[in-house]
Amino acid sequence: MSSTTNHVNQQHDVVVVIVPLPAQGHLHPALQLSCRLSSANIPVYYVSTTAHVRQAHSRAAGWNPLKTPYLNFIDFPVTFDVPPPNPDASIKFPSQLVPAFKSSMQLRTPVTDLVNKLASISRRVIVVHDFLTSWVVQDVPKIPNTECYCLHTASAYLMFTYTWEAARPPVPPEAEVVLKQLPSQDGCTSPEVIEFAMKQLNVIQDAGNIYSTSRVIDGMYLDLTEKMSISKDFKNWALGPFNPVNLEFDKKETRHYSLEWLDKQPASSVIFVSFGSTTSLSEDEIRELAIGLEVSQQRFIWVLRDADKGDIFSGEVRKYQLPEGYEKRVSERGLVMRDWAPQLEILGHPSTGGFMSHCGWNSCIESISMGVPIAAWPMHSDQPRNALFITEGLKIGIPVREWERRKEVVPAETVEKVVRTLMASPEGEEMKRKATALKEAVKLAVMEGGVTHKEMESFVAHITR
Repeated sequence: MSSTTNHVNQQHDVVVVIVPLPAQGHLHPALQLSCRLSSANIPVYYVSTTAHVRQAHSRAAGWNPLKTPYLNFIDFPVTFDVPPPNPDASIKFPSQLVPAFKSSMQLRTPVTDLVNKLASISRRVIVVHDFLTSWVVQDVPKIPNTECYCLHTASAYLMFTYTWEAARPPVPPEAEVVLKQLPSQDGCTSPEVIEFAMKQLNVIQDAGNIYSTSRVIDGMYLDLTEKMSISKDFKNWALGPFNPVNLEFDKKETRHYSLEWLDKQPASSVIFVSFGSTTSLSEDEIRELAIGLEVSQQRFIWVLRDADKGDIFSGEVRKYQLPEGYEKRVSERGLVMRDWAPQLEILGHPSTGGFMSHCGWNSCIESISMGVPIAAWPMHSDQPRNALFITEGLKIGIPVREWERRKEVVPAETVEKVVRTLMASPEGEEMKRKATALKEAVKLAVMEGGVTHKEMESFVAHITR
């Protein structure tokens, strides 16, 4: 075990231990929540494998260690295979990450030992774990003065869709319209991951759920979830967005080159194209997307990088090939990035007016926070259902293609049409208007007296009671 601090031996009243799944879409919101909780002067211990604590550090947007003195990092060395991504796989689920997922199971004993040690010198230890690290923390409830809470790095809407499919409870008409269109889960994940998830289900002993969402985004689904709860003592907390909702652009001495490029573009004129940290595109998909962006005549930033491996610091990274001369031809109105992008800042820049996204929930909630409408192009996991919520529930986006046609290469003509609709049509303007209104509601929610601010205060009061 290694730690960035020596606080493990210090006596505290209440401490929080956070145990994320070792994948970017889980590591990052867990770190953001850790920062939020530690700002309430509660010691927080962020625990993962050595490789994944390093990953969380390296991609921590806007995190200032000097402002989070109560945040501690503890990493445990584990070994696992690191296969490369397969852009030509029959499904888009990032199977190359499965060995890293499974490596987290090696943390069961060290995490239990850590909680035992903290429990011996604290009045209460609160363990916040990812749903997919439930197996790791299964021994914690046996330790006196501990409580476990499950962190869903997802929306309340998504979690309710599974309840609705199983039990078909009555729902309001505006929810029924969306739920009746739920896409199939075929092609969303792999048998290995389903087996891994089932192991988590069998050991859950939590006092409540935490969702990476806000009641102003999907409060209706949180209310429906609460109505179906079998225990009045079981709590549901919507503490998101975990990301900052107010960005400062003019106080940095050094700015990322993508932001400097955006500075030179007209307001709301650029579509940001990024498919997250886990998506690999085939050569055919890249070619059609490249042509579609070019012929759309719209300004764009395109993040064209390979999907993460289980350990992002090991091995070579594949470099995608674009049509010959492409980057030179589009250089006046297009920027192709091949490195890690400051996504939240790009989305929050006044020149950004649209987002072509895979609809991972972190990307959705960052786009919502910044008031940017979405061209929804889901690839795997929860993304098809998130895309439906964005386009049919919140009505702040347009689908790129139907999930049933996921095995087809999206042609350039479709890309062009979607980009033009989002960026240069009355329909796109209406989506932008709704996205802006939702952004303002989210901003009010996190301010003092707002629903999210009150919910965070309530959660902190609950765990420190």
